[in-house]
Amino acid sequence: MSDAEFTAEERAAMKERGREVKAARRGSTKADGTSEVLAKIAEMEAGDRALAERIHAVVTAAAPELTPKLWYGMPAYAKNGKVLCFFQCAAKFKARYSTLGFSDQANLDEGAMWASSYALTGELTARDEARISELVRRAVS
Repeated sequence: MSDAEFTAEERAAMKERGREVKAARRGSTKADGTSEVLAKIAEMEAGDRALAERIHAVVTAAAPELTPKLWYGMPAYAKNGKVLCFFQCAAKFKARYSTLGFSDQANLDEGAMWASSYALTGELTARDEARISELVRRAVS
């Protein structure tokens, strides 16, 4: 693909990812990752910010061993340096909804087909948060 085939938002995300890789080479710590993730969440528009704050709280409570980090400029949570799950806000890519995604590192396998990304709209209910918590715990195991 040429640069012309990517949207401005996608090119910006790739540039952010390049900066993240450079920062990781300098030796970012879990504390640094947490502050970077919280700072990025604080920059989001109100609806995305509220969702990202809840996702951050649920993920870190369900799996405190995960390391918060930025991944393509979005909050992500890694195990042994590899991203396990991530939040993508709607506004960044002008999407209809935000998403919670899981990488191929997540242990969510169920037969021949399973979800690896979930649409998030509006406020999360207690039931939604319990489901996310359960998914994160399974992904880590």
